[in-house]
Amino acid sequence: MDQPGQTPAPKNAPQIPKIRGAALIADEVARLPAKPGVYRMIGAKGEALYVGKARNLKARVSSYAKSGGHSNRIMRMIAETRAMEFVVTATETEALLLEANLIKQLRPRYNVLLRDDKSFPFILVAEDHEAPQILKHRGAHKRTGEYYGPFASAGAVNRTLNTLQKAFLLRSCSDSVYEGRTRPCLLYQIKRCSAPCVGLIGLEDYAGLVGEAKRFLSGENAAVQRALSAQMEDAAEALDYERAARIRDRIRALSHVQGAQVVNPGAIVEADIFAIHLEGGQACVQVFFFRAGQNWGNHAYFPRHDKEDAPEAILEAFIAQFYDGREPPALILTSHDPPQAGLLMEALSLRAGRKVQIHAPQRGEKRDIVNAARMNAREALARRLAESASQRRSLEQLAQALGLDAAPERIEVYDNSHIQGANAVGAMIVAGPEGFAKNQYRKFNIKSDSLTPGDDFAMMREVMTRRFARLVKEENAERPDLVVIDGGKGQLGAALEAMKDVGVDPDAEGIAVIGVSKARRETESGEKRADRTMGTASDQVVAPGRAPFALPPRDPGLFFLQRLRDEAHRFAIGAHRAKRKKALSANPLDDVPGVGAKRKRALLNHFGSAREVARAGPADLAAVDGVSQALAQKIYDFFHGG
Repeated sequence: MDQPGQTPAPKNAPQIPKIRGAALIADEVARLPAKPGVYRMIGAKGEALYVGKARNLKARVSSYAKSGGHSNRIMRMIAETRAMEFVVTATETEALLLEANLIKQLRPRYNVLLRDDKSFPFILVAEDHEAPQILKHRGAHKRTGEYYGPFASAGAVNRTLNTLQKAFLLRSCSDSVYEGRTRPCLLYQIKRCSAPCVGLIGLEDYAGLVGEAKRFLSGENAAVQRALSAQMEDAAEALDYERAARIRDRIRALSHVQGAQVVNPGAIVEADIFAIHLEGGQACVQVFFFRAGQNWGNHAYFPRHDKEDAPEAILEAFIAQFYDGREPPALILTSHDPPQAGLLMEALSLRAGRKVQIHAPQRGEKRDIVNAARMNAREALARRLAESASQRRSLEQLAQALGLDAAPERIEVYDNSHIQGANAVGAMIVAGPEGFAKNQYRKFNIKSDSLTPGDDFAMMREVMTRRFARLVKEENAERPDLVVIDGGKGQLGAALEAMKDVGVDPDAEGIAVIGVSKARRETESGEKRADRTMGTASDQVVAPGRAPFALPPRDPGLFFLQRLRDEAHRFAIGAHRAKRKKALSANPLDDVPGVGAKRKRALLNHFGSAREVARAGPADLAAVDGVSQALAQKIYDFFHGG
């Protein structure tokens, strides 16, 4: 029976063991098998503290129950352990793959953690159409065709695509645009497409261009250029100088795409290069991508790790997580030998379905490339340390300006963007000691149909409700220390009301909430206007229980607050413009069931516009070639609420 004043425990609440730490681990060891597997250490709130793999679970876990020989980090981890979970696997290789997967999902505090897990862009030669399309692709490889990559950035893909279009004249338009063309587009006029859409090149000849592009992207650069050179000479000998000039321009484009590469080592055709540098308790891992004998860019990562971790161990954990969901190349070059390189190679080979080698070169051209990557890691980490120190000072100055007890570790800034209520979008940006965390930005499409168009208060209430309802639902969700609302008392009141409605008390949670608005000034006629002068005391801070106040014009905290607000404006306006552009380009016929690209083209050719299609009766619609009576009735019902 519950004692008076005590809240009854939920029926399904997990039972917290009475023993903890090393004693709990020792108790678990008695029941563990001597088999490969993965173990998880769980904290008091049910969060994952650490995920590890073992060739022998019983032997590995028993090492944590011993009283000595642990680093300070491991001792803290053991002391915080309140429960353990285990998965037995058939082999240690399977355990390694499962460990990497669980680390990415659970993001345990004591593991080396790959924090930036974005997908890399590829070039796709889509082959699900009679005239294959070349385009940038990011995400799962579901569409039929050949994928080439990864590229380190979207910019690298765009530059390569632009040059490839000049060299091979492949179409980049969507299938619906292709089907709707009746004359060549601008890309044909500027010699970046061969216009297969209107038959200016036969499908057989176009397939030859596609084959040349695929050979080039596969690394047969020299062979493709030799073939083009031979074609140019044949055209010149036949006195077809116009065709020879076109082929010459294509050869120049190919030379440009090869010359634009930073480093093109002859000894590396396909490989990923990983180099790590440690300094100031932080690490930077530079990853270079080489495909088809060309450098397709690099990316810097800053994994989370303990100061006591060795570079070899960090690099091994990083590589295992990096290829969880990505296909590894045949060769991986590293600046340090991973402690369990053989096991890692076996796991990656299993994932790729072919042999994968990991090698730390000691001499030659490959070693020079790895050293270049390591130098880039060192320079990138030096820049990050300098930026972190500057950002930390800015956070401290902001805390001082706002009267906060400590510098905020996570700041969330909210803003809305719309035009008279149309295409309304809410935006959240995140900032912290490491600057703007762009991978944590969120946009909110305003969904409520009951909102009055242009009601900023209601929009802010919806955004805050959705954000903090999710925070309450997800126990491990990151909580802000400071919430900044773009607006005055009205927007701030709406935000606080929404937080209260979902059960979040800012004072109890330690969340400071403020609004930032433009102060009003009176003109000679008595009209009140917003003072838009940047860098003056016109920015007012509105906080619960305090009168609005302005920060001094040269206060560093004011400048930092303006940076936060400007970034929120930029992100919100960008999201709004993207939504508006999509709405402008939308065709009502796209949503009609049973109407594909060919029928849409026939309807538009017959009626002239989607508006006229919407006005047409079933009999008129059925008169269009390819539209049956049943489909005509379906189209009519779609536009008339049937």
